[in-house]
Amino acid sequence: MANTTTYAERMLKIWLNEHELKSPAMKNAPAFDRNLEESLDRARKDFGLMTAKPRWDESVIDFTTSDFLSLSRSGKIREATKAELERQGEFLLSASGSRPQFGNYDYLLQVEKEIAEFHNAETAWVAHSGFFACAGVIEAVLLPGDAIVYDELMHSSTHIGMKISRAAHRLPFRHSDPHSLREILSGLKEKYTAFRNGTQSILVCVESIYSMDGDICPLQEVVDVVKELFPLGNAQIFMDEAHSSGVLGPKGSGLVQMLGLEKEIAIRVHMCSKALGSTGGVILCSPTIRRAILHDSRCLTYSGAPSTLMVASIRCGYNFLASGETKEAQDRIQTNVKYFFEKLTIDDVWQDAVDIGLLSCPLLEDWEQRQIHSHIVPIRTRPRHEQYLFFHMSMAGMNAYNVSYPTVAKGLSRIRMVFHAHNTEVEIDLAVASISSWAAEMLEITKSGEIDRLPKAAVQVYAMQAQQA
Repeated sequence: MANTTTYAERMLKIWLNEHELKSPAMKNAPAFDRNLEESLDRARKDFGLMTAKPRWDESVIDFTTSDFLSLSRSGKIREATKAELERQGEFLLSASGSRPQFGNYDYLLQVEKEIAEFHNAETAWVAHSGFFACAGVIEAVLLPGDAIVYDELMHSSTHIGMKISRAAHRLPFRHSDPHSLREILSGLKEKYTAFRNGTQSILVCVESIYSMDGDICPLQEVVDVVKELFPLGNAQIFMDEAHSSGVLGPKGSGLVQMLGLEKEIAIRVHMCSKALGSTGGVILCSPTIRRAILHDSRCLTYSGAPSTLMVASIRCGYNFLASGETKEAQDRIQTNVKYFFEKLTIDDVWQDAVDIGLLSCPLLEDWEQRQIHSHIVPIRTRPRHEQYLFFHMSMAGMNAYNVSYPTVAKGLSRIRMVFHAHNTEVEIDLAVASISSWAAEMLEITKSGEIDRLPKAAVQVYAMQAQQA
């Protein structure tokens, strides 16, 4: 008999099961595990536990994955990697050691050289993940007494790098606000002689596209502030290009190259696990910084070097970019985002929901004046409503995941929509219709004054929970 259970039903049942309180049944378990489950139960009570969701097939509309250029979904990266490995003959699969040991092999070095040339960089370092590339390079380049000044919405990988670094000062500035950056940097310069005379350094950390808000960094303004205040060059910029790789810039080379600022950015980190359909991360830097990574980054040096298989898949991803083969997919992302904005702004229910503060989309402001768009578009909701909208869209056959505190600030819950080359206008129409139908239901509930009434999708999910109890 055929299985008629939908993906949404399977996924939500797993999600609900993961949110059942576990500590009450662990009275005889080791105290170590019981303490952990008690901590996790605090998240479960608000349905806020991070869970692993099952992978879906192509019958589910994708507004979630990092396969921006569709290289993984299409099988292109898989087939190219198989052919690339075949060309390598009898290769050693494992690096069999770290970089200072046996892992600094010729094929890896050749691919790093090719990547550096593609990005107009002096050198490149391939790491096992973009997360550890960010954390590891920050760990390496900050000396005792140095400072790190960072956009308040930086990714957690930057925060981990700060924690394990030797920096004496860790100071945030207001999100994408060059004036706030100027205030923080001026304060350091005025207070500490070492920053004025160049004997201590400052690393300014920004992202090309911010992963939760989807806005693009005002990078030229950041560069101007840093260069004006620190002409000796002891303040340098770290750029996390995770979400611009493959999406922005000539041939998907990123925001820095789109703006022609390669010589102004000391460190760039690109991800291979997103648009490239591969895995790992790449650090672009000077030979000096590369030497510092090798000597001082525990994250990157005390780890086995990337395998031949991993390096081959990265090479293939970059070959797709360099050849221009992904240009149409890159353009398609821009077309899709603009189409979504067009359809959303002409929807009367959407506008009614915005008017009463039920929904908002900050990236809609002046969108027609922007030449370049981010593929990440957050739909902000009231607290807990992000969960209800997630339920609603899931049951409509699409995945666009909900995000709430502590991943984002309190009061800024959202559905995070990610647009890809493989999304169609029909799929986008369905997404707008789903958002609109949910908003219409919530407007009706608001108008009725029934403050405890739940939307239909939430009622269905909680009924599933009761059945599982």
